[in-house]
Amino acid sequence: MTNKNVIPEGFLWGGAVTSFQTEGAWNEGGKGPSTVDARPIPTGHSDWKVATDFYNRYKEDIALFKEMGFNAYRTSISWSRIFPDGEGEANEEGLQFYDDVFDEMIANGVQPVITLCHFDLPLSLAEKYNGFASRKVVDLFEKYARTVFERYKDKVKYWLTFNEQNLILLKPQYWGVVRDADSEALRYQVCHNAFIAHAKATKALHEIIPDGQMAGMITYFTTYPLTPQPEDVLANYKAKELLNDFYFDVFSFGEYPTYVTSDLEKKGIMPTFEEGDTALLKENTVDYLSISYYKSNTVEASDDEDIMAGVGQNPHLEENEWGWAIDPIGFRLALKDMYARYRLPIFVTENGIGLREELDENNTIEDDQRIKYLSDHIHQMKLAMEEGVDIFGYLVWGSTDILSSSGQMTKRYGFVYVNRGEEDLRDLKRYKKKSFDWFKNVITTNGSEL
Repeated sequence: MTNKNVIPEGFLWGGAVTSFQTEGAWNEGGKGPSTVDARPIPTGHSDWKVATDFYNRYKEDIALFKEMGFNAYRTSISWSRIFPDGEGEANEEGLQFYDDVFDEMIANGVQPVITLCHFDLPLSLAEKYNGFASRKVVDLFEKYARTVFERYKDKVKYWLTFNEQNLILLKPQYWGVVRDADSEALRYQVCHNAFIAHAKATKALHEIIPDGQMAGMITYFTTYPLTPQPEDVLANYKAKELLNDFYFDVFSFGEYPTYVTSDLEKKGIMPTFEEGDTALLKENTVDYLSISYYKSNTVEASDDEDIMAGVGQNPHLEENEWGWAIDPIGFRLALKDMYARYRLPIFVTENGIGLREELDENNTIEDDQRIKYLSDHIHQMKLAMEEGVDIFGYLVWGSTDILSSSGQMTKRYGFVYVNRGEEDLRDLKRYKKKSFDWFKNVITTNGSEL
């Protein structure tokens, strides 16, 4: 039976979102256009202009978080709210907005956990410099990071540089790359530049906020060989190296692993290391590791060199409506492997399930599927902790319903229903789902009652 005291006092419970999926106010308060604002809107999806109007309703939402018992909440700072064109002088109105939000959180017992760049950067940096393909943007990111560290040094302890940094080779457009994104050499150079930006920010944090904690964060791909054939087992091993381990190795050990450098040298696409890069990476490793976890996949051998070529679905697992396999044990496996390899504290900063939902006649949602999903994942996290894994926080993706990362309001993640559709904003009123009281009890009992 699970030890009820396995989760320590002071464990961080709460939720996680991004600025662009919640704030709205896309052109208010001096904010400049971001790469997200310029995304084409697929038919039937939402734009980002209003989102869930957190910009104007943050006090109402934070009151709900306090009622649930949150002691942590992860969001991102909108870089283009601070530096509207990515360069020049900081926008005081944008800085003050986050001062007000963080003050409100702290007043309600909620610790801010802040991501510096979550798939959105000032649009001008993408158009002018091709995003993180340019070292100029690395330097501008450092300036932005130092600006917010100085401003919020008494309010924010836990920071993340980039969201899901391991997506950089798969989706370089999230790092502002708008030209030559198909070039493998360029993708690895962008990857390197992001590692340098991360290291520069980590260095700045430790200078400006001595007790500040910086994470390296990825979305963890738990994968299994499709069959026991050695070829599939090897393919799975290699997929894990490139999808997960590469990033954690650099974050934790401060150097590129040889399984990456040997391959890049063979292909003749080793990124350009500027003078000082090697020392910068080595001297600025992370304080903790952070993951999002949603699903697992299988891997089979393939002659295609594309990382994802052999990655597929697991025929043994149930999937949600979006084809994501539900695998709580895969979560435990991820946590165990991370801690065995790196011996660093782990902060789970995203876990959750998207569901299609509509209010019932009682103005609520009977979201038993979400409750089961989260309960099963927290249970497996506790088992990992019983096995010695050091985990100090668990944040559920969403909190309130938000626009999904692709701009879908119909893919709902929250404990609180936000009354809007894809294009019809309705009244944006908040309604508690069944899971609201369930998660409140989880927090009240510090995870002993699931």
